[in-house]
Amino acid sequence: MVLPLLAQIAIAILLGVLGAVSWRLFPIIVPRRFTSPLLKLRGPPSSSWLFGHLKDKHLSDDDLLNDRWVKEYGPVCIIREFFNMAVLLATDTRAINHVLTHSAHYHKPAQAQRDLSRLLGEGVLITEGEQHRQQRRIMNPAFGPAQIRGLTEIFVEKANQLRDVWAAELDAKGEPTRINVIRGLSKMTLDVIGLAGESESLPESDRSLRAEETLAGFNYEFNALNPRGEQNELAKAFEEVFSFPAKIPVLMILRNLFPVFEIIKDKRLRDIEYARRTMHRIGSQLMAQKKAEILRESSGEKSGGVGKNSVQGRDLLTLLIKANTATDIPDSQRLSDEDVLAQVPTFLVAGHETTSTATSWCLYALSQAPDVQRKLRDELLTVDTETPTMDELMALPYLDMVLRESLRLYPAVPETGRIAKRDDIIPLDKPFTDKNGNVQDHVRIAKGDIILIPIKTVNRLESLWGADAHEFRPERWENPPAAVSTIPGVWGHVLSFLGGPRACIGYRFSIVEYVRPHPVPLSLSLSPADRRIAPTHRMKALLFALVRAFEFAPAVDPREIKKGPGHR
Repeated sequence: MVLPLLAQIAIAILLGVLGAVSWRLFPIIVPRRFTSPLLKLRGPPSSSWLFGHLKDKHLSDDDLLNDRWVKEYGPVCIIREFFNMAVLLATDTRAINHVLTHSAHYHKPAQAQRDLSRLLGEGVLITEGEQHRQQRRIMNPAFGPAQIRGLTEIFVEKANQLRDVWAAELDAKGEPTRINVIRGLSKMTLDVIGLAGESESLPESDRSLRAEETLAGFNYEFNALNPRGEQNELAKAFEEVFSFPAKIPVLMILRNLFPVFEIIKDKRLRDIEYARRTMHRIGSQLMAQKKAEILRESSGEKSGGVGKNSVQGRDLLTLLIKANTATDIPDSQRLSDEDVLAQVPTFLVAGHETTSTATSWCLYALSQAPDVQRKLRDELLTVDTETPTMDELMALPYLDMVLRESLRLYPAVPETGRIAKRDDIIPLDKPFTDKNGNVQDHVRIAKGDIILIPIKTVNRLESLWGADAHEFRPERWENPPAAVSTIPGVWGHVLSFLGGPRACIGYRFSIVEYVRPHPVPLSLSLSPADRRIAPTHRMKALLFALVRAFEFAPAVDPREIKKGPGHR
């Protein structure tokens, strides 16, 4: 029987796809599924040959699965991902330190890189090896203490603006009023991360690009907190992209596994591509503006060239372009224009996302602990200004303890993964007994094995923090347990900002402003606390302004609040 031509073509395409899939999967699945040394470790039984434990984690009503598995199977155990391939779940602090400090040997998994690069491009969050080190070296000065100190004013200003928006809503609706906290915080942090250093406005023909104040990020006014709801195109694109579906689409999973499926343009992929194009266009305009400013400044210097320390702009984009055009640094330390441009979406997304979620969860924790909220408000009201300096914010001990405890319990990113680029031996702090009854003081890793670091679980391990590890108790920071000093975090004996060479470059930025968003809206009931309203400092600044101004109480049953997945 001779098949019609179209049928023959369809069969040929199907066989080609199956062949490509088999070629792609075989070298990955066979070694990891049947020969990985991780198979000697204990772990929970898999519930699906295809999804492993991924579906369990996604559909779980809480975020305690990792905690329960670690408690039952130990600080190094295995869970399963796609096709039941073993993944090392590690809470042993020495093991985590080894993985994080050997970043040349442990990279982000390719699937996570594709997912992030689809939206962000090849920014510092995505790149590996020498490219990452080069980008990081050039950007580090933008996140030093002096730079953050200079940005306090804008943190406070925008926090007070959010406070005033909520106060107006309270006056209009009466008290108490139900407020969507995460939406307001997300808008505020988007405004903060968009604003940038001292510069002139762009031509009147592009009103979306403005530099009206001495600010913090890229010299771009999102106008997200506009009470009339008039947002520009980039703010709208962001809002669309970060509206995550309740269920993970099958097509999204296929794209992460097999990039060939990106030829199928569903609505989400079209939204992401639109946001990328918009960010690229606006970023290119911002770069052109900044280059013109740098050239104008250099033309007025006696040295006749641009030096590393010659440009006065404090924003990240100016520092990047300065490093790219300076005449006193070698070519090997320069970034290409594309590398510079790639940092714009990276920090627009990572900067505003992480901050807004963190503050949301801190306010949620305070709403569940009214005594803590009152104690914090009493301390904040001792400051007799609405616009405190960074030094004044840092001099508030209970605010610092509340912030640390909130970041411990509710890190912006609950877990992160790494893939081994070569065979390795990971040392352990404490030995374990494998499936065969043998005691081991290390874990053998094969090239291609994945290590999952459950940040949130490590931050609340009872073996480190004590029996009340899952409780929100800021007073623990008056005398934290000695055991937490082994946690290899870059800040405050918690893993929330990771550690090692790839630790969060902007952690100081987040701490001074304090916010990070969450895919599920968090609503709180809001009432006026004191009409003597004060300031903010992104994280600390936000808490300062909002907790002084309002009392927060749950607007929904806490059991209705879900913790969405996150990855770094």
